[in-house]
Amino acid sequence: MDDAPVTTAPVTTTGRIQVIDDGEAVLDPDTFKAAFRTHPAGVAVITADAGDGPVGLTATSVFSVSAEPPLLVFSLSATSSSTPTLVRADTVVVHLLASDQLDIAILCATSGIDRFADTSIWARLPTGEPYFTAVPVWIRGRVVDRMEAGGSTVLAVEALEAHTPERGSPEVDADESRPLVYHNRTWHVLSDTSKLTP
Repeated sequence: MDDAPVTTAPVTTTGRIQVIDDGEAVLDPDTFKAAFRTHPAGVAVITADAGDGPVGLTATSVFSVSAEPPLLVFSLSATSSSTPTLVRADTVVVHLLASDQLDIAILCATSGIDRFADTSIWARLPTGEPYFTAVPVWIRGRVVDRMEAGGSTVLAVEALEAHTPERGSPEVDADESRPLVYHNRTWHVLSDTSKLTP
């Protein structure tokens, strides 16, 4: 009946389901988060300086979306103290962490501290962005798009330059090259023993 009046219902929760405005059911936040706790993700630290000092945060939402042009995306929670600066920044540095950089992941995941108080662990690139010197793999990029999504902001970044260790170098061969992974609220490391042979 096309002439029927349209009514909207408030959000109501029943068990694991929420019913929103148009009556379509969606998952409640706790169940959604519980599902994603079973999905492991690589760990990155993102740094920037929009003119009022360096900020950094730990993220598991970083992923590549295109090689030509080289684009990556990540999301920022509205509750993070670093988000306002990262949203305003023109450029960012995305550090892709190995297990040897767990201390940096924890540092940038800890709220209420000055993450750049120890000036011995970070420096600035010639272009001005702050970065953590112990991380051998990082990408500097220009923010090319911003999108509000729920309580987060999604940033799209075009890669401008990357630092990657050369094959055969100690940075690649040592234990520190083993990727750091976050799964079910716990840090993990990928190693030779984690390989599966089909």
